Amino acid sequence: MHGLVPTGADEPLWWTLRRPFRPLAYPAAYRMFQRVNASLGANWGLHDLRHTAAYRMARDPKMPLTDVQWVLGHVQLTTTQLYLSPVPEDVIASVLAHHLRRSNGRTAPGPGGQTMPAYRAESLNVLFGEGTL
Repeated sequence: MHGLVPTGADEPLWWTLRRPFRPLAYPAAYRMFQRVNASLGANWGLHDLRHTAAYRMARDPKMPLTDVQWVLGHVQLTTTQLYLSPVPEDVIASVLAHHLRRSNGRTAPGPGGQTMPAYRAESLNVLFGEGTL
């Protein structure tokens, strides 16, 4: 389609494939999803693209959640917060970083050579009940 349809920030992203080329309107996109779903045995729709875009925008650390709320047209920020599902790897990294900060720089090598906070042995004994019987 390069050279056949206008490009630019203010131009439509999706175009029809048949001449005369026109911006892809909702009914044509809906029909396209119907054909693809029929061939794949799936049930995807245009609203699924909205959810994908919302999730990606919400995960962008440089995009405030209030901006995502505005783009989606949500009245309540709590509706937009539904797209803030944490990825387990990110949660683990955040928790390890938190413990590193709390240890005031005292660290010990952990599994796989990762930096882990160093705990006092007597604290661990109390925590795990060793030597208290």
